[in-house]
Formats: sequence, C-alpha cells, structure tokens
Amino acid sequence: MKRIHIALSMLFLGVTFTMSAQEQQTNNTTRQLGHTNQNKFKQMYEEFSTPNMYRTASGAPGSAYYQQQADYVMDIELDDTNKKLSGKETITYSNNSPDNLEFLWVQLDQNMRAKDSKTPLIQQNPIGIADSPERFVGTHMQEPFNGGFNIEAVKDANGKPLPYTINQTMMRVEMPKHLKPGEKFVFSIDWWYNINDHVNGRGRSGYEEFEDGNRAYVIAQFYPRMAVYNDVEGWQNSQFWGRGEFALPFGNFEVNITVPADHILDGTGKLTNRNEVFSKEMMKRFEKAKKSYDTPVIVVTQDEADKASAGFSKDKKTWKLKAENVRDFGFATSRKFIWDMMAVKIGNKDVMAVSMYPKEGNPLWEDWSTKAVASTLKSYSRMTFDYPYHKAISVHAKNQGMEYPMICWNYGRPNPDGTYSDRVKYGMMSVIIHEVGHNFFPMIVNSDERQWTWMDEGLNTFAQYVAEQDFGEWYPAAIAPLEKYPSRRGPADKIVPYMSGDQTFLSPIMTQSNNIHQFGPNAYSKPATGLNILRETVMGRELFDYAFRTYSQRWMFKHPTPEDFFRTMEDASAVDLDWFWRGWFYTTDYTDIGVKSVKKFYVSNVMNDKVKAFVKEKGITESDLGPRVYMVEEGAEDFSEDMKKGNTTENSETLKSYLMDNFTPEQRKSMKTPKYFYEITFEKPGGLVMPLIVKYTYKDGTSEMITYPAQIWRKNDDEVQRTLATDKELAQVMVDPNMETADIDVSNNAWPQDKQMNKFDEFKNKMKSE
Repeated sequence: MKRIHIALSMLFLGVTFTMSAQEQQTNNTTRQLGHTNQNKFKQMYEEFSTPNMYRTASGAPGSAYYQQQADYVMDIELDDTNKKLSGKETITYSNNSPDNLEFLWVQLDQNMRAKDSKTPLIQQNPIGIADSPERFVGTHMQEPFNGGFNIEAVKDANGKPLPYTINQTMMRVEMPKHLKPGEKFVFSIDWWYNINDHVNGRGRSGYEEFEDGNRAYVIAQFYPRMAVYNDVEGWQNSQFWGRGEFALPFGNFEVNITVPADHILDGTGKLTNRNEVFSKEMMKRFEKAKKSYDTPVIVVTQDEADKASAGFSKDKKTWKLKAENVRDFGFATSRKFIWDMMAVKIGNKDVMAVSMYPKEGNPLWEDWSTKAVASTLKSYSRMTFDYPYHKAISVHAKNQGMEYPMICWNYGRPNPDGTYSDRVKYGMMSVIIHEVGHNFFPMIVNSDERQWTWMDEGLNTFAQYVAEQDFGEWYPAAIAPLEKYPSRRGPADKIVPYMSGDQTFLSPIMTQSNNIHQFGPNAYSKPATGLNILRETVMGRELFDYAFRTYSQRWMFKHPTPEDFFRTMEDASAVDLDWFWRGWFYTTDYTDIGVKSVKKFYVSNVMNDKVKAFVKEKGITESDLGPRVYMVEEGAEDFSEDMKKGNTTENSETLKSYLMDNFTPEQRKSMKTPKYFYEITFEKPGGLVMPLIVKYTYKDGTSEMITYPAQIWRKNDDEVQRTLATDKELAQVMVDPNMETADIDVSNNAWPQDKQMNKFDEFKNKMKSE
C-alpha cells in the first residue's frame, strides 16, 4: 500500500496534481525532442566573459588591472572675429599595459563636421511632410559647414615629423619604434578648426550668436584626444558618428587659453593665474563666495556683463587652468557671462558650485542654477562617493545639455520679459542635475560611452531621479505648490508607453550606441527605471544603495564594463539578479502579470467528487487513503451550503481529531482557524520576470500586501498558484496596485474586474498621451 499512499499524497496538492500531470506529459515530449536550457533564472555564463586577472568574478578590478594615461600641455587661442580655434598640444602617453604598442590612435571628433564627413550619409532621410522650420532648413537649405580639424603638424619630442593617417574621425600616429610596457612617448599636434554655430547647426559644443553681435562659446571635443587602449578590446577606435559619445583615458592637463580681454572664462581644472585675470572687486566677491553655503554670490554682475558686451576689446588675456586625473577638458567663454558661486560642504571639504549665464537666462538662472549644482553634488556624493574635484560649473547655452569634467552646459531660457513656465523651470533644473551628475558617470566612473551609452546615461538618469527628489526636500520653495519634484524618468509607470510599443522599433539596452532605436527611452529611461525597480521593489534601498556605492567606489577613476556593474551589484548584496539583467537589459520583453482565476474552497468531512473518481479509477477504497481533510470548491456539484456554516475544525472531524491527538491546548490556541480557502492562479502573458506584488482586500475593509519574490516563476514561466487561508472573506485581489513593475496591461490585474480597473485604464491612457 506504500505506493498508493505516495500517489495519494500527490493528489492532495489539489489542482496542482492535475497540472503536474500535464507538465509531465509535456516534458516527456520535450525530452524526446531535446532542448536547451531556456529558464529565465539560469546563470549568465553564456552572456558574460570569463573572469581573469584584469577583471574578477566579483566585479572588482583584478590584480593585473591596468589603464593607460595621457597627459596634455596645450596653448589654445580663440579668434572671436573669425570664429576659429587653434591650438598646439603636447601629449605624453604612458603605456601601462603589458603589451608592445605598434602605433597610437587619436580621436579627431571635429571631423564629424567636415565637409566630406560620412556622418550625414549613414542617416535615413525621408521627406518630412510636417518638418519644423529648423529641421527643414538644416536638411534642405544649408550648405555643409566647413568644419573639421586642420592638422598642421604631428611631431615627436625632438620636433621630427611623425607619419600619420587620418581615417574619418580617427588618426593613427606611427612611432619610430614599438612602445614597450612601462615606457612613455611624447609627441605634439598643431591644429585649428572653424567653430560651429551650435544653435542653428547643432552640435555638442560651439557658439551662440546674439543680436548685439556677441557670442557665448561652449567649447569641447576641441583638441585631438587619445583613444582608450584596454584589456577588453585593445584600441577603442570606433568612429564617432555623432551619437555614441566618448571613451577616454585619464590624465593631467595644463591648458593656457587666450581669448579677448573682456571675456569671462572658466573650465576644467584650477585657475592658476586668478590674480592676473580677476579684478580686485571680483577677488573680493570670490573670497566671499567661498564662505557662503546658502546663497550664491555674484562675482560678475549683469551690469558688468552688459558693459563688457558693448566694448569688443581687441586686447587679449590668457586664462591658465590645470587639472589632475581627468579624462577630458572643456571650457566656456564670453563677454556676456554673469558669474555666480557658492560653497557646498562635501565630506570634509568645500566644493564651489558655479554658474555662468548671459542675461537671457535671468531671472531663472540666478535663482536656481547654482543651487541645483550644489544639491546635485550632495545627492550624488551620498549615493556614490564624495565628489573629488574642487568645483562644478553650470553654463547656460541655448538648446544644449552636455557634460565634461567639472563643467557642463545646460538649456532652459525664460521668455524675453523674464517670465517662464513650470516646464521651462523644471526642465532647466533637471538638465543641470543630469549634466552635473555626469561628473560621476562617466567622468569619474569612466565607462565606454561609444559602446554602452546606458552605462553613463542610464546610471546617471537613475541617480538624477534620486537627486531630483532630494532637491524638492532641500529647496521646498523650488517645487511649491507641488507635493514632490515632477521627475520625467525613474518611476516604473512612466516607462510603460515605451515598453508596450512596436517591437520593430525597440532595441535591447545592451545595444551598441549607434544602433539603438528610440535613443532616449532606451539609453536613459529604461535602465534608470530598471535600477529604480531594483532599489524600490526587488532589493530594497539598503541592499541596493550599498551595492551601488560599492560599484561606484570600486571603479572611480577606472574603466568598468557592463559585466563589472552586474557582478558587483550581486557581489555586494547577495541577491541573484541574473534573471533581471537578462530580461531587462538583454531583451525587449515587457511586464504583464495578472489574475487568471480565483477559486473558493471549504473544508469538508466528506470525500469530494474528484477524490471519488480517483479512488474508483485506481480500484481502491476510502479506507486505503487513511485520514484525509477534503476540500470542495464553491459551486461544484458536491458543494453544500452547510459547508459555509462551520469553521475548519467544525467541518472536518478528521482534522479536529488530529489536532486533539497531536497538539497541546496551548499550541491549539496559537493556531489560526481559517474558514475560507482561496486558490489564486496568477498568469504572466508578458515575457519579463518580476516579483509578484499582490494586495488582498477583505470584505471587512481590511487589506494586506504580499510580495512574492520573482523566483516564484522559476519553474513555470506562464502561471503560478497561491492558496490563501483566512478567516475573512476575500473581496478583491489586485496585482501591482502601486504600479511598481512597469506592467503594460492592467486590464487583467484585478479580481473581480470592477470599476477600480477604470482608474488604471485612465492612467494608462494618460501616460500614453504624455
């Protein structure tokens, strides 16, 4: 009889017994055909490279990790009359790798704007039947801009010319001999280029021309820059097509920039000749700003900027900047700039939060720019590491949002009369937070933007969301009368329209930057949302924040890969997230989880029809089963209204006897006595695995929230069942009531499907329209 009892014990899993039989039949067929492991919880050994001495399995740098260094000494001059920039630079390149280098690769990013650039030719160019005037003129009416580097000389340290080859935006420099491990090579490049109008011709840097003839310059990617050589792919010499940003080595910079004498200038690094370029009054204001932690101090006033703008000095002035351990250099200069600063305490040191803007940015910029810089530094330092540089600058530039070490340019311009909408205000604040935040990702945690845009934009957008919410707490006047800062990206519900879109125009996050469909949602919003889901729903803030800080601190001033991030997040938290990385980052699957059915059962002392049928089929008797507690579904043929009258022990003498024989009175008192038993089947039409978040509401008005871990789907990716035993009658089952998992179809999220669902539908339609 032992075999019979084993079989019967399987039966008393109820409906699960039937499902198990179906699964067994399916699995038998599958085994005959053969299959690979498609389980969404399998480890990511196939996707990840094998750990080695350079990068460990934990996600930390290995014992043999190395990175190259490129140091620059530059003399730069701005020709404001002819809108031209020229420079002479000397590069000292240190080979810290274990390899002999045959040649060097230098990036010539300005060549994307050369007349013979191939960048415009790789873009599809259909007729826009309702183009904006700006796009129409730029596409059909403007002649190509005469941009690109003019390389006048490439020489070694002794002044001897070096052979070089230019391939679009990359230049290969031939060395007289191989550069061995531990050696340095010094060479120089002389160059010039025409500066582009970044407003009408677009671009990440350039100038804006105002009606009075003045220009504001935001200058970056302005010098030939060393490419990265690393353990992952050797030389990172992928062409710059305009979309994928940059991979750069760290180094030290000494940069002397000559501009018209009436210009105000700031950029990456410490100003080493402040006494020469500041007036006495500016010096007094600067010293005051260093002691002001709440209110920015104006170092150059609007009146002073207006007077300078009327002069157009023919004299020159040289500003000297020196930066250590930065990956790039940028600067901004204009006679129109107003300049304000204040100190912000980061760890045990003071950092200067700085803003530069023309009067066209006021009053918005004077009120909020520098405060946004300060707020960002505090939030990001809390989430990652203390900001290591001495300043962070926000420069106002029309239609811009771009970042470089210690400096960035940001949009957000009031109307000519100084008024502005909330959209302009929060747009300005958000872009400042985002671009200042890029100091952390990728200027310090130095990922390869050319390959993996999400590693800087996505991680940064996530941290931006955290910083935006902090900003509202630190500066409540900034968001009054709103309840909280109106973040556009971060919360799960805001990614639903994108996730539910046409799969033809969706790309996995793990797509090379130039090949991404819907760049903004893919590289910014989706990774940021995924990290927010991890923080709020999957891991919890404490585990997530610790792991995120661990990643940031392991890889500050180094070059991480996606695997380093994924592995560190698991290593520092003891949370297996392979299922999450695979689904959210490597596929375009979406979340759709719902309630398939809810069945109500009562305990019975009488054998139900399903058991009777089984006993008859097997040719056994009821006594062969031994003592059993039977369950009958409400509405079944063998259901009786009498079953509703008693509680569990009252309806089953068998159960009552078992309890009396095996438990003490004290133990029995501590037991619950459920009257209702609900078998709830949850379905997952969507491909993404997510935790199953369920709110159970009872007819007495009480409710409870239970989060079943994502692993509940590990053996059945289509549907799972949970039994709820309660002394209260169930009124409603709601999946993901707070919209935490980016569920794209909420029509199946509730049982019963009542008017509550109309609110979800309204919300979904609202999100799609925004």
